[in-house]
Amino acid sequence: EHWNNVMNELLELDFTLEHIPSKHIMHLELAYKFYLYDPSISSHQQQNWIGPNRNDSLHRKLDKLKKKQFPLLYHSCTTALLTDVETNHASQALCLLASLYIPYEYTEEFSSGYQNAIKGYYLDLETFRKLDSTSKYYHMPNRKQWGMKPSENLQWDSLSEIEEQINISLSENQAPLIWQRDGSCYTEFFIVWW
Repeated sequence: EHWNNVMNELLELDFTLEHIPSKHIMHLELAYKFYLYDPSISSHQQQNWIGPNRNDSLHRKLDKLKKKQFPLLYHSCTTALLTDVETNHASQALCLLASLYIPYEYTEEFSSGYQNAIKGYYLDLETFRKLDSTSKYYHMPNRKQWGMKPSENLQWDSLSEIEEQINISLSENQAPLIWQRDGSCYTEFFIVWW
C-alpha cells in the first residue's frame, strides 16, 4: 500500500523535461487557476485570492507546490523509478497562469503581476440582475471553456434564458462564470453565492 501511495504522488509530477544538447533536466509544474480577490480575509494581498467557491486559495496552492510537489522529485522512490534521471542536478520551475477577478466596482491598486491577470469582476445575484438591460446577452460557459475568450463564443442568451442555470448553480454553492456581450463589448464575471 505504501508503494501505491508513493506511485500516486509521483503521478502528481506534471512534467520532467530534458534539454537534449546539455542533458539538463527540469521538473516543471503547470497550473491554470481562477481566483477571486476577497479583501476581507487579511491585510496581505497575496493571501486574499480564493477560488470561486472558497474551496482553495492562491496562498495554499503555492504552499502545496513548495512543500509537497517540488520535494517529490527528490523522494527516494522517485529516484528509484526515474533511474536514468539525475534528480539532484535537476532544476524546478512553476508556470502558474491565473485569471483573476476583483469585487465589482473595486478600486484598490494591485502590483503589475496581479493587475495584468485581472480578467473581470465578481458580484452577487441581486447586483447582477440590477445591471441587466435588453442590450446585454449572456453565456454561462462550462468549466472546460473558462480559459476561452468570450468574444470567441457564438451562442448568446438573454438573462431570462439562462437565469434558471444560474439559480441552480448558486443553489449548489457553485459560483458560475458568466460572459456578457453588450454590442461589441465583452465582459466576464463570476456570480457568487457567498
